[in-house]
Amino acid sequence: MHKERLSVVVTRRLPEPVETRLCELFDTELSTDDRQLPHEELVKALCRADVLVSTITDQINAAMLAHAGEKVKLIANYGAGVDNIDVASARQRGILVSNTPGVTTDDTADMAMALILAVTRRIPEGLAVMQAGTWEGWAPTAWLGGRLGGRRLGILGMGRIGQAVARRARAFGMEVHYHNRRRLRPEVEEEFGATFWESLDQMVSRMDVISINCPHTPSTYHLMNARRLKLLKPTAVLVNTSRGEVVDENALTRMLRAGEIAGAGLDVYEHGAEVNPRLRNLNNVVLLPQMGSATVEGRVEMGEKVIVNIKAFDDGHRPPDLVVPSML
Repeated sequence: MHKERLSVVVTRRLPEPVETRLCELFDTELSTDDRQLPHEELVKALCRADVLVSTITDQINAAMLAHAGEKVKLIANYGAGVDNIDVASARQRGILVSNTPGVTTDDTADMAMALILAVTRRIPEGLAVMQAGTWEGWAPTAWLGGRLGGRRLGILGMGRIGQAVARRARAFGMEVHYHNRRRLRPEVEEEFGATFWESLDQMVSRMDVISINCPHTPSTYHLMNARRLKLLKPTAVLVNTSRGEVVDENALTRMLRAGEIAGAGLDVYEHGAEVNPRLRNLNNVVLLPQMGSATVEGRVEMGEKVIVNIKAFDDGHRPPDLVVPSML
């Protein structure tokens, strides 16, 4: 007997190879334009799909799930983070949630190092001078930045991405320190030459660079709050390629404007695309539009993981990247 194909609704445009494969395998409804779906349209999508392919811009809360009806059985999130989905409420309603972990680890770690270099070596300032055509030639004291070798890097969150950052930092001659919920095994610490700090306050106060690589959870919201930011050395640099909510953005902005922190490199923001306008006018800040995972290879691999999760579900198996509330 012919099996009816799963109905799949995709909320945003995905790389062409991913969309093509989804259409080959399933009864797929693609997004015709690349925009965030309004609340009402997202609810309608949940009501007509067996599987919803969501992205981090889709905020799926308990109230929305309550109106989703009985049809949807899987939310296949296109992204590793799932803080945009109320996973516990979904599971209570019999809806599975999957994600795409581990795919963009190297891409995000590359961007963290790029931001560290950009801030410490003042690359955007030099670029602005060249684009303005105001450069008057080399001078012994012009555009002096700092050397990475020998600097202390404090990694907040030593998971896949944190460890990838540590590996790169070691190649630049940086000293690796970290704070994590659990201490790494001795052989892993030895691989990175990493020093574990049980006290985040003590680590923060002694580092030259802080790289934030932890997820956003209730326990990490404003983990870098005003009090903790004030522990940073005036010469310190903060880089965030993880989640904007981990940092008190207003407090960070005030300290950067006052020169109490040397600089910051940000790829994520506390309120999504609503970036604090006072950050835009600072020379000691590098702002990027959430580019950490933005490689062709990474985005296609994310789509491939989405497809594997849906195919496993369609075949009656557990999606390999199933998210359960205890993981969060």
